[in-house]
Amino acid sequence: MNRLLWVLQVVFGVYFIAVGVVHFLVPEGLPGPMEWMYELSDPLHIVAGVAEILGGMGLILPGLTGVHPHLTVLAAAGLVIMMLGAAVWHLSRGEAANIALNLVNAAVLGFIAYGRWRLSPLDGRQSVADPRAGVAPR
Repeated sequence: MNRLLWVLQVVFGVYFIAVGVVHFLVPEGLPGPMEWMYELSDPLHIVAGVAEILGGMGLILPGLTGVHPHLTVLAAAGLVIMMLGAAVWHLSRGEAANIALNLVNAAVLGFIAYGRWRLSPLDGRQSVADPRAGVAPR
């Protein structure tokens, strides 16, 4: 379970950091499913970008460094809230594919939050490579 959670944390962490950076750059020629970015206000780009970058970092760094690993649960939960808010925003625009993506992201992030809270918590002494990491005492 620990390895699965780490894979999900890294994949989703990198994904959210990248999407957060795009909020600040908003390059020309984004693919169709991301054209909605052109319609966000500047303040919303800043808030979403910062939240996604910090959330992505929060999925990876606390467990990797062993410093306040409980923050991984909070980062995942915060990103769940962001994805649910994004689903509502896309619902108002009738963008079914983006709503589905937001809900799938929210579900996986919810699994990460629950997994690191109850199934395989990080205790600050475990490393990614530790095969015993996340094994609960009996």
